[in-house]
Amino acid sequence: MSYSDFMFLAATSVDWGKFFIVVGIMAGIGLIFSLLIILISKYCVVHEDPKIAEVSAHLCGANCGGCGYPGCDGFAKALVEGKASIDDCGQTTKENKIEISNILGVSYSGGTETIAVVSCNGGTNCGDKYSYQGYGSCVSQQILANGRKQCEVGCMGAGSCVDACPNLAIECRDGYAQIDPALCVSCGICIKTCPKKLIKRIPKDAKVYVACSTQCKGREVVDMCKSGCISCGICQKFCPNDAIHLVNNVPIIDYSKCNGCGTCKAKCPRHVIKSVYEEK
Repeated sequence: MSYSDFMFLAATSVDWGKFFIVVGIMAGIGLIFSLLIILISKYCVVHEDPKIAEVSAHLCGANCGGCGYPGCDGFAKALVEGKASIDDCGQTTKENKIEISNILGVSYSGGTETIAVVSCNGGTNCGDKYSYQGYGSCVSQQILANGRKQCEVGCMGAGSCVDACPNLAIECRDGYAQIDPALCVSCGICIKTCPKKLIKRIPKDAKVYVACSTQCKGREVVDMCKSGCISCGICQKFCPNDAIHLVNNVPIIDYSKCNGCGTCKAKCPRHVIKSVYEEK
């Protein structure tokens, strides 16, 4: 049988009536789905508040997640919905925050610019409860008996904050984390990462900070850490501006009163009070 004879037989054996019925059914189904898509897109569309795009355009664009939201667009949406504060973002400039407040119609005069500091300087001066073997991050160590340090709020110096910092502003020296204020943008990622919650924000123009967080009494501190605060109260006693007070055995600085004179740092017998911008 020749090829042309074969094609002729194949063509004559097709039931064209059924063929066109099938084609018609498929075309009808396609038309129905097309109409459904048009109707859904018209009546079920979620209209996004145009303010979200405006706010997002004034954010820093780092998408670092330090604010606690999934990127700057997520933070912008939370701001417009009133679920977040402008100051939750540490990287956006003061000028842009004021612009955002104008878009949102809220009062904002420009919050205090901040940097992060580690409120511990124990490190190798603080004893260990055990010798840790395994993956060395602070988060991992915290799982085992709240970390290896004798001080329950002592920095373990294993670098979870170092790994998390997008600006390479943190390094571990002498067994504890230390932040370079020149590189810190106060994004807050390290604050969320630290399992001991030792990293805190202070005003960017602050001159001193307290590098200890223990609420233990003096005798206990002496037994476990050579550079921990013993709550002697000398800093409070000699501060000329009444800017530092002991609260639960921890010195707390009122930065609205502190003029950076350095008296507290000079008088502290344990060198717990540090200069923010001192030479490393």
